[in-house]
Amino acid sequence: MKTDSLFYELFRRWPGLGLDLAGLEPTSGSHYTFRSEEIKQTAFRLDGVLAPPEDSDEPWVFVEVQFQPDETLYRRLFAEIFLFLHRAPKPRPWRALVIYPHASVERTPIGYASLLSLPEIQRIDLTALSGQERQTPGWELLRLIVDETDTALQRAQRLLGRAPLDSERLDLLNFIETILIYKLPRCSREEIQAMLALTDIDLKQTRFYQDVLAEGIQEGRQEGESAMLLRQIALKFGPPDPSILHRIETADTDTLLRWAERILTATTLDEVLGPGESH
Repeated sequence: MKTDSLFYELFRRWPGLGLDLAGLEPTSGSHYTFRSEEIKQTAFRLDGVLAPPEDSDEPWVFVEVQFQPDETLYRRLFAEIFLFLHRAPKPRPWRALVIYPHASVERTPIGYASLLSLPEIQRIDLTALSGQERQTPGWELLRLIVDETDTALQRAQRLLGRAPLDSERLDLLNFIETILIYKLPRCSREEIQAMLALTDIDLKQTRFYQDVLAEGIQEGRQEGESAMLLRQIALKFGPPDPSILHRIETADTDTLLRWAERILTATTLDEVLGPGESH
């Protein structure tokens, strides 16, 4: 199951969840932003960094999600962290959060065992979280990734049932649907939506319905797709400026289809339109 993008989105939306798993106070999450971090002049790239406010003394939190055995993980991760801290303009505390699906995936290279005993290192075995309940925002969606299928579906139904039918619920619907598509790769969207007992109103707002409209692009319904893409951009990133509006309304059908696919996982408008295309 591809999970990096799910966890990236989970910690981006609910940074307090990452703080909680790292053994820190989750209520400080509103002060943090989650992002990937490239260390320039090297080939290193940190998977994710929970970045505290510049004027605070709160710690950096480095996040690594590892679902496959990797003998080089800790050698790379510590090199990246220490180089990042060396280049940071201000010294501050730090934590490293490493997430595994289960403990058997972890590989410890020779010479690194003592580093893993540092209090700054939090290694999370997701199977150990099964059955744990916390009030941290995003925790139930983390459990959705961790739980067995039947339990996950029941949890998803509860999450959707308690949310109002508005743009926030649409966003939640799409994220839950994405988790379940990764979790149940052999199931179609229609089957997953049936499992969630979605109503006709719900279905018209899901990404499956948007995919149907995307097929309409190939049949020449360009106007409808550009309108849907603009609506999705407005919901996810805010109203587009006139230059973006013009670019979408004048794009050809292949370009619109490409952008419609990108918006499912994009975290910025640049990721939808491509580098340099949003200006």
